[in-house]
Amino acid sequence: MRITLSVIKADIGGFVGHSGVHPEVLEKVKEIGLAEVEKGNLIDCQVLVCGDDIALVMTHQHGVDSELVHGIAWKAFEEGTKISKKLKLYGAGQDLLSDTFSGNVKGMGPGVAEMEFEERPSEPVIVFFADKTAPSAWSLPLYEMFADPMVCAGLVIDPKMHDGFTFEVLDTYTGKAVKLSTPAELYDLLALIGSVERYAVKSVWRNSDGEIAAVASTQRLSLIAGKYVGKDDPVMIVRAQSGFPAVGEILEPFARPWIVEGWMRGSHNGPIMPVSFKQATPTRFDGPPRVIAAGYQIAQGKLIGPRDLFDDPAFDRAREQAQTIADILRRQGIFEPHRLPSEEMEYTTLPKILKKLEGRFYDLEEGKKAPTGEEHHTETD
Repeated sequence: MRITLSVIKADIGGFVGHSGVHPEVLEKVKEIGLAEVEKGNLIDCQVLVCGDDIALVMTHQHGVDSELVHGIAWKAFEEGTKISKKLKLYGAGQDLLSDTFSGNVKGMGPGVAEMEFEERPSEPVIVFFADKTAPSAWSLPLYEMFADPMVCAGLVIDPKMHDGFTFEVLDTYTGKAVKLSTPAELYDLLALIGSVERYAVKSVWRNSDGEIAAVASTQRLSLIAGKYVGKDDPVMIVRAQSGFPAVGEILEPFARPWIVEGWMRGSHNGPIMPVSFKQATPTRFDGPPRVIAAGYQIAQGKLIGPRDLFDDPAFDRAREQAQTIADILRRQGIFEPHRLPSEEMEYTTLPKILKKLEGRFYDLEEGKKAPTGEEHHTETD
């Protein structure tokens, strides 16, 4: 049976601030999705929450980029936004960058990760969902899952994986992508994805047969909207077992927190913290960034699950380490490297501040007298 798994997310209003989703909004989004299952447009539909974001997890047979499926998600988010506005929730509808649906949600604000495949005799998949971070957050764990034998032993001992995987890497500034095969082009891959502000892994394919292994959302809201409109809060789908990494190998990268961009106002670096569904409510400085892992078995297109895979004491140390890293970075306050570098602050208020001060910069080498600042004072100062 050939199916498509689509995960489409959006922030349509936070409760309270950016920390969570209001139950009425969540219920409305669920209602819309389940109604489409009843109509036969979807095989199955579930809803996940991470922080102030909602994701529709949908199975169907319409292929990727389906106007019908994307339209279902858009309708669900629109209806949820109406409730958000009624309740005056924070940032109501902030990820919906258009008033009308144009056939595909890509470029309209919501994040999208979807893949089409032939359902195996056993089809375990993991849906990762992060809040307060950017799409490049997935690049390091995807590298470790599919290219690092010290993390994924299957690359060495599983004959189906021994030929490695191909990574599709997106340049988020130009919209162009490149495919790099590992292990042969491993260093080229790392040279790109190490630049997290620009490059992000979009998908991963098995070299032996070209089978899709993983796909991630790569939309960057600031680049779409031309201004800061919210964090990107990406989603990712990873297939597990039988020629793909085992569930434990897929989860292993999250046992050691790393630093990602996002956090407060999308303008700060911070540790990504693997948490249970219940703990996916970032509040400290609107963070630290969170990630959940929802495990499913797919049977005839039905979603069996989810299992809350980070609800495990084995990840307690990762959570503790993330707190320690958060303490260290918070000590920096508004200073880099906690705050993102200036080139990544392009869509915040920083350009307006530079514009305001534009006429007050002077060249020390030419010996010009420095302005006293008195010309900016009024008689009442």
